[in-house]
Amino acid sequence: MTLRDKKSAALFEFAKYDSSAAEKGGYSNYSYWRSTFQAFLRNKAAVSLLCVLAIILAFTFIQPYLPGQYDPNVINNNPQTGRQLVNIAPSMTTTKVEVPEGTQLYGKAYGDEWYSVSNVIGSINRRTNMNVVEYGEEFCCVEYEDMVGWVMTSYLKLPDDPAAVPYETMSNYKINVYMDPVDMTNSGTELYVKADLISLVDEATGLYETTQEAALRIIPSTDAFWFGTNSIGQDLWSRVWSGTRTSLLIGFAVALTEAFIGIFIGVIWGYVRKLDRLMTEVYNVIDNIPTTIVLILISYILHPSVQTLIIAMCLTGWLGMARFVRNQIVIIRDRDYNLASRCLGTGTFRIIMRNLLPYLVSVIMLRMALAIPGAIGNEVFLTYIGLGLPVSIPSLGNLINEGRQLITSPSLRYQLIFPAIVLSIVTISFYIIGNAFADAADPKNHV
Repeated sequence: MTLRDKKSAALFEFAKYDSSAAEKGGYSNYSYWRSTFQAFLRNKAAVSLLCVLAIILAFTFIQPYLPGQYDPNVINNNPQTGRQLVNIAPSMTTTKVEVPEGTQLYGKAYGDEWYSVSNVIGSINRRTNMNVVEYGEEFCCVEYEDMVGWVMTSYLKLPDDPAAVPYETMSNYKINVYMDPVDMTNSGTELYVKADLISLVDEATGLYETTQEAALRIIPSTDAFWFGTNSIGQDLWSRVWSGTRTSLLIGFAVALTEAFIGIFIGVIWGYVRKLDRLMTEVYNVIDNIPTTIVLILISYILHPSVQTLIIAMCLTGWLGMARFVRNQIVIIRDRDYNLASRCLGTGTFRIIMRNLLPYLVSVIMLRMALAIPGAIGNEVFLTYIGLGLPVSIPSLGNLINEGRQLITSPSLRYQLIFPAIVLSIVTISFYIIGNAFADAADPKNHV
């Protein structure tokens, strides 16, 4: 070896043989599920809706334990008059009206923190004449017998000559005469005020005066009816979230049951050739019975409940999943890698789990995602025809059915709008998320 060769050899070092390192040239760290989730996370719209759906689902369980929540089935009444707090418009507060400092009100203690107050000093029978002392757009100061007070201008029949007297009441009922121009008529004649905002003026008559600007409330509480109340005084906010929880429970239960039964029967139907003819005939018989008829019959025969709806929907819901899985299995069951597995003695269960089902993940997830809003839609339909859940179990179907009857009344449409918005968000979210995950799970879209 020449000197030049020795110097060249000193510059190099032979690598030791490593059997594990020798395989790295053909090694790939590819993971199907990691690639699927990475592809799904790149879809910003689907991820955003997934977060919204997760928040809604979590909130349906958290909502009853938050402070200031009403029971969804409790009918709320005015504690003094006993009248139901019906059709109260959505509000973030229980305040009916703000009155300035020095407003005089008749009141009596209600508990330790509240006073029930009223500024009504009397009433006037219908179609009665009176003198107007002072005219205003909302209230008029009137004089009637020995009373001088304020009545709502809308209750007066004004003469052609404003200077002419007397005026006549237009109402077919008695109208209240107020000590001050404050409207309390929407809650009977009494509202509620914090005890520390009023002071006693005359103990004999129970006359009080506000010591500062005070909020008069429809109930002795600051817990508002955020979505308003329904026609019998139930809190719509609590009923919407309780109904969403019920409908999602039905949707998930039906989707999981349909998926389990449909995949199991579909795989057996498609892979075991001897059973193909028999199961095809069974499928044809069941599929020829309209799903709507099955839903109606089961709901009519059994006692209305959540379990009844789930059973009714699952009786025929698995058919679509089973047929689709069967068709996909028939396409891929005789491919080379399955033939090789059978030749090597691989068990049927292992072939199904390792060779067949992974190819169906994308379509299975899509059908499951669509089954949830489909089940909710069926629940709404059954409630619409009177075979759904009883009114004592809030659901989106019940709420929408009640709200649709009020669609012609502009002031009451909120009873349909709120549950319809929640239902729309849930349905659209599942559809978009299901499509996005199906695309992400398709091996053709993996890099």
